Amino acid sequence: MTTCCKSWILTLPLLFLLALPALAAEDEGGAAGPAKTVCQQCHGGMQGRLGAPVGDWEHSVHRENGISCHDCHGGDPTDFAMAMSPDRGFLGAPEEAEIPAFCGRCHIGVRDDYLDSKHGRALGEGGPQCVTCHGNHAVQRASLALINDKDCTRCHSFGRAARIRAALASTDNKIDDLEKAIDALRRVGIAVKPLRGKVFSARNNFHRLFHTVDVDRVHEGTASVQAELDKVAGRIAEIRSELSTRKLWGGITVVLLLVAGVLSLLLRKTYQDEEREEADR
Repeated sequence: MTTCCKSWILTLPLLFLLALPALAAEDEGGAAGPAKTVCQQCHGGMQGRLGAPVGDWEHSVHRENGISCHDCHGGDPTDFAMAMSPDRGFLGAPEEAEIPAFCGRCHIGVRDDYLDSKHGRALGEGGPQCVTCHGNHAVQRASLALINDKDCTRCHSFGRAARIRAALASTDNKIDDLEKAIDALRRVGIAVKPLRGKVFSARNNFHRLFHTVDVDRVHEGTASVQAELDKVAGRIAEIRSELSTRKLWGGITVVLLLVAGVLSLLLRKTYQDEEREEADR
């Protein structure tokens, strides 16, 4: 075997280790966003209020999650002629009092919590509904940032909202930290979909508390969410420990391979020297 071939053999383990993050990224996959529908193609070329929704949607959490026009408004997103046909399920835009039911087709638990809250009980009488806080087409992700002095004081004082935000803050920060830790694991080749699913579920349950507008319920509900997050944090700690052990043994394996390669080359050189000495005699 030539020196070149031996070098390649010694390099293969390193190449495999370097390729793991790329393979993991392919496995995890990332939605590039839904393809343009006839709704976007048509309204995207319009001006003013008829064209604005397309640009707003581009920066929404709906787009991030592959939710497009027809998922909310119905209709046929593949046929220009029938896109807005009631026969194809087109619903159009809801009246203000109908918005919670409209959004609640997907956000069922949130809808129920909202309707049971002081906000929900004031629906139709000047009370806020989904788009008041989240926007209609540029839909914002549920987060503590939505509970702020500027927006909340459009309707009332910030006192109760401030207490709710304070009660939620530590859990929201913990969720963010766990998501960053999960992303770090993904980058080193760990399959993280189960962990992401658990954090996603916990986040949804946690964000339902936002809509109760009830400080006591927020405190009670946060405890169960924290328990679920602690389980995820424990699993992440286990994986990190396993990675440290794997890294140690991986390093030892690479060193042993290198030593074996060097010894092989030395033995071959010794053998070749002996052959030359034998030939010279």
